[in-house]
Amino acid sequence: MSNKLDLKALTALVIGSMIGAGVFSLPQNMAAVASPAAVTIGWVITGFGMICLALSFQYLTEQKPQITGGVFGYAQAGFGDLCGFFSAWGYWLSAAVANVSYLVIVFSTLGLFFDTDTAVLFGNGNTLLSVVLSSLLIWLMHFLVLRGVQTAAIINYITTIAKLIPIIVFIVAALIAFRWHTFTLDFTGMHLPGEKSLFDQVRETMLITVWVFIGVEGAVVVSSRAENRKDVGRATILGLLTSLFLYVAVTLLSMGVVSTPELAKYQNPSTAKILEALIGETGVVIIGVGLIISVCGAFLSWTLLATETPYTAAKDGMFPKCFAITNKNGTPTRSLLLTSSVVQFCLIVMYLIGGGYDDLLTIASEMILVPYLLVASYLLKLSFTEVNNTRIRAIASLATIYGCWLLFASGLHHLLLAALLYLPGIAFYMAAKQENHQAAFEGRNRLLLAFILIAGCAAGYLVFSGATLQ
Repeated sequence: MSNKLDLKALTALVIGSMIGAGVFSLPQNMAAVASPAAVTIGWVITGFGMICLALSFQYLTEQKPQITGGVFGYAQAGFGDLCGFFSAWGYWLSAAVANVSYLVIVFSTLGLFFDTDTAVLFGNGNTLLSVVLSSLLIWLMHFLVLRGVQTAAIINYITTIAKLIPIIVFIVAALIAFRWHTFTLDFTGMHLPGEKSLFDQVRETMLITVWVFIGVEGAVVVSSRAENRKDVGRATILGLLTSLFLYVAVTLLSMGVVSTPELAKYQNPSTAKILEALIGETGVVIIGVGLIISVCGAFLSWTLLATETPYTAAKDGMFPKCFAITNKNGTPTRSLLLTSSVVQFCLIVMYLIGGGYDDLLTIASEMILVPYLLVASYLLKLSFTEVNNTRIRAIASLATIYGCWLLFASGLHHLLLAALLYLPGIAFYMAAKQENHQAAFEGRNRLLLAFILIAGCAAGYLVFSGATLQ
């Protein structure tokens, strides 16, 4: 079986990694902080920013076809080996930690169907039974990916189609039930506490949308496995536009079915209650099953992306060479083992400490936004040095501004705390440089290392002293 991915497989990977559990809770999340007018404006701004970022990926795959290291390959080419390594390390760690959240969501959703007042089997996804079954799922995915990226990509393609079915059913039902007077009943948000201005509402809407497009780079991460290099950029754009349409449709149509003040009070996943009101109890089952399939598909997508990261970084000399070792199916076995082991470790720690995982997830998730900014900045750099194109320069500028906004909106204090998670990676980088008989820290790399060390020490002091950055 060929280990190369075609346009359909790449697009499914982009959609599969972006659409997980969040889409099923978006209606309530948005209604709780903003009016239909603000949500509409927020989606327009977010969509425009993400399209600029996706176009940046597309232009770079066309202008720099020799760079096969994914988003971190661009960071390495533009800003040096150490910057490229930190980009790869942060991306990999973020993907691995995020996979734990998918496991929690799967089994907390099962709890909706099987838990009773007298017997709590799954709870919030943190019971002993949930942890045991989650562990089985981790290693099931592990052995699935061992069979080859192509096999995993085919299954991901199937789960992506399966997860889109309940979302489309919801959109069609909501479209039929949509009422304009319901949508405009509180169009500017007079129901919101504190009489928020439209600007504040838009800002809070965009704080929610910061996370829903993570995964747009999926095709770029596995670009070395693409049948046709041009398909990488095409898949990125197709995946983004498809996901954007689904997010906007689910959010805005819901506000035309249920008034915004009432929708804000719904329990999540809010799409389940909306669809239940439209087609009966079957609606809850459709959303519940769709949610589980969607999250399992996202778990597979992110297992692929996390596994591919140390592999491609090792080929570019940023990770130790052992992570570039593959089996007969072309699967990087050491990289996969490292990823599965970290997910298992985080799952066990979460169970033992009984909490604190949300903070780790938020901090780790912010690390995945750094490569976005570096990609846009690299294209902006090229637009002044190698590519004299006004259109590309404008898009790169807008994407860079949007990348800065993503980091700011997600919390600069979390970015400082993320420095603690970068520190263990330095040992991997030094080992890789030693293998290649290269100096690990020279020139601007010393400045970057000093910055990470100082930030890490400051973050460590804040953590152990109990201080906050809020």
